Amino acid sequence: MRRTARLLTGTALAVAAAGFVAAPAYADDDGGGGGLEVFPSQAVPGTQITVNTAECGTEGTAAGDAGAVGAGVFTLAPSAHDGEAVGQFRVPPSAQPGTYEIVAQCAEGDRQVTGDLVVTLTAVHGQEPHGSVKTGVGGALGPDPVQTAAGVTALAVAAAGGTWLLHRRARGDGI
Repeated sequence: MRRTARLLTGTALAVAAAGFVAAPAYADDDGGGGGLEVFPSQAVPGTQITVNTAECGTEGTAAGDAGAVGAGVFTLAPSAHDGEAVGQFRVPPSAQPGTYEIVAQCAEGDRQVTGDLVVTLTAVHGQEPHGSVKTGVGGALGPDPVQTAAGVTALAVAAAGGTWLLHRRARGDGI
């Protein structure tokens, strides 16, 4: 049994190590494209989007184009972060779900950078939650005071019954 466990453990470790060695390495593409960070990368219509890039130089500016999603053009200007240009636009309320390419053309050097924005119709993880958290029945400050009272009553009855049984057992009355 131990020999089988050792064999299986050794095999699992060998497969895991081979997976790390064979994992592809990704390098930064210097041939144009990429390099535009979109935050949040997933949004609902009406969300304010911030884009930034370090590809336009230390004092670089860029002309942004969010026309694919229907937001039009915007400007990226140097920011307080060293060497980054930042700009903003709002996803129009009429935007349809899908993945859209956001483009920025650097003012110097004719470099173009791109990033993707995913538009959904439902709230995305990381945005402000609305309403109460659905964690089960009741709770100290849950949304239903009747269920909370029923839970407290059930706990009180269980505690009283347990105390009564322990008291009878200690007195020798039997159970």
